[in-house]
Amino acid sequence: MLGTLLIILLLLLLVGAVPIWPYSLKWGTRPASVLGLLLVIVIALLVLGHI
Repeated sequence: MLGTLLIILLLLLLVGAVPIWPYSLKWGTRPASVLGLLLVIVIALLVLGHI
């Protein structure tokens, strides 16, 4: 249950960090990259059974 909640939360944050809106273009791709990396780590932990 906790793992599913973490994945959903990280996916929502990842969509929110994508620099497609005019005010977020100056951020670059760093926020989306960091959140994508966190999502990969959480998925790997879920697959390995640590969460």
